[in-house]
Amino acid sequence: MNGSQGLSVKIAVVLLGFSTTGCTLIGSPELVRPASTADGFASETPQPEPPSRSGNMDEYELDGETYRVLDTSYGYDERGVASWYGEQFQGRPTSSGEPFEMNRLSAAHRTLPIPAWVRVTNLTNGRSVLLRVNDRGPFADTGRRIIDVSYAAAVRLGMVEAGTASVRVQAVEPWQYRLRENGSR
Repeated sequence: MNGSQGLSVKIAVVLLGFSTTGCTLIGSPELVRPASTADGFASETPQPEPPSRSGNMDEYELDGETYRVLDTSYGYDERGVASWYGEQFQGRPTSSGEPFEMNRLSAAHRTLPIPAWVRVTNLTNGRSVLLRVNDRGPFADTGRRIIDVSYAAAVRLGMVEAGTASVRVQAVEPWQYRLRENGSR
């Protein structure tokens, strides 16, 4: 085999390897696909839930910024940028205390009561998904980013490759109320 044939074989082997393995934006050999249901993703349905005992403080501070948690999700409607998070947070506790599941339809928001339900619409392609907010974030680029969505949600919204998308976030019923320190809503 001459030098150019050897190079051709090496390139073919590398290309074959790429075609048989998954790619990831986060750094592991491949992303785990979302849980299988009729449409290929773990599904969520808005339902009434008690306010989380964690993550619903009046306000909190992070990196010198103070964030005030809203008393209710009622009427929340905002446009901004969504980003997504996945493998690097898989299994870690969320602000609600639940483990993060990248293949569930969930989200992180800086100020909505936890848990709250929102409809996130990608303003570029019109795709929309209902998400359960159970975590705090995003804390990067806070002047533009208003929500972090799970990997499964990012797939549904068509924003995995871009990493971010221009979105509209609207709270939906059942409305959530923040649990006050005295235990009342």
